[in-house]
Amino acid sequence: MTYAADLLHEEVAYLAYHFHWSLDQLLDLEHAERLAYVAQAARLTGQ
Repeated sequence: MTYAADLLHEEVAYLAYHFHWSLDQLLDLEHAERLAYVAQAARLTGQ
């Protein structure tokens, strides 16, 4: 199963915006790890 491209783009854009990480750094993350960072960014920003 592949991860939907639109969801991947959304996660990457969200993390790049909040943490200022490069595209390569974000794409190197495992899916579960990327989701954990998305959740952490959401907590930090009160979303």
